[in-house]
Amino acid sequence: MAYIGIISDTHGCFDGKVMEFLEGVDQVWHAGDFGTMECLEELNGFRPLTGVYGNCDDYHIRQRVPYMQEFTCEGKKVLMMHIGGYPGRYDLRALRLIEAYRPDIFVCGHSHILRVMNDRHYGMLVINPGAAGISGFHKVRTAVRFHIDDGEIHDMEVGEWPREGHTVPY
Repeated sequence: MAYIGIISDTHGCFDGKVMEFLEGVDQVWHAGDFGTMECLEELNGFRPLTGVYGNCDDYHIRQRVPYMQEFTCEGKKVLMMHIGGYPGRYDLRALRLIEAYRPDIFVCGHSHILRVMNDRHYGMLVINPGAAGISGFHKVRTAVRFHIDDGEIHDMEVGEWPREGHTVPY
């Protein structure tokens, strides 16, 4: 069994609220836009981290994490990338990877909009955890956590916090 936390679009902000929500997880999946190398390092030291870079991540972050990740967790094939879209409106590059890898779980970020949807056409669960950071247009910060046990996803929870503080330009 694995207890997974998923976040995205931290843009340099990994604070106590998000950290507390993810406290019990076994691993963190980050769907891009870490924002700073310090944020990536803090997450990497917090829990085992699987991440991808986002469009706002600089050269140094792109040297540390790839554009996309394809892996298996507790019997589920996972595809993760930053810009992905959602059922019926996938980014073209994401659609090509979905068709090539046929994942059970597709994780993406970028939109700052929390979405958890079943894609019946591709037979996969699509998860965009929204934005965990304070930069951007979103009014609520979000993250997702769930268990994967013998190929089954259960006990999914969403963490929500008001976006406090000033916005930092991307």
